[in-house]
Amino acid sequence: MSEITELAEKLKTEGERMLQFFSGLSADQWTSKVYTEGATWTIRNVLAHFVTSERGLIKLFEQIRTTGRGADDDFSIDSYNASQQQETEDFAPAELLEQYKQVRADAVAWVSGLKEEELEISGRHPFLGETVIREMVKMLYLHNQLHYRDVKRALK
Repeated sequence: MSEITELAEKLKTEGERMLQFFSGLSADQWTSKVYTEGATWTIRNVLAHFVTSERGLIKLFEQIRTTGRGADDDFSIDSYNASQQQETEDFAPAELLEQYKQVRADAVAWVSGLKEEELEISGRHPFLGETVIREMVKMLYLHNQLHYRDVKRALK
């Protein structure tokens, strides 16, 4: 199995697992607080974050793939995340689930369309710094797994 196929499959499988988990939440669980330092994030906010961060990152990855230019040095993850939370504050969980399903399908398709050598293209990731596309793609599912762990903790 090629590395591209493996990465795409990991994204697909992890995305399906996230969709299954979030789809099974009750109305009350969506408002459970996950993070309380700074702005409070509920489980709904975490799913909105999955949608907006992945959408933005796939655009960034494509920019790196085609131009080699990554995130600007002065890019602020915190400012970006705060602005995206404001933009998605009116979306109901069901809408966010549909958006997540689409954005993850887009990510899987994008990764599936890469050539093996493109995994070595380097650019600036907003969290990882200067790295190659391979590591950026891996971070897509690792990022969600980290937040998922925190969501599970909040539900206990």
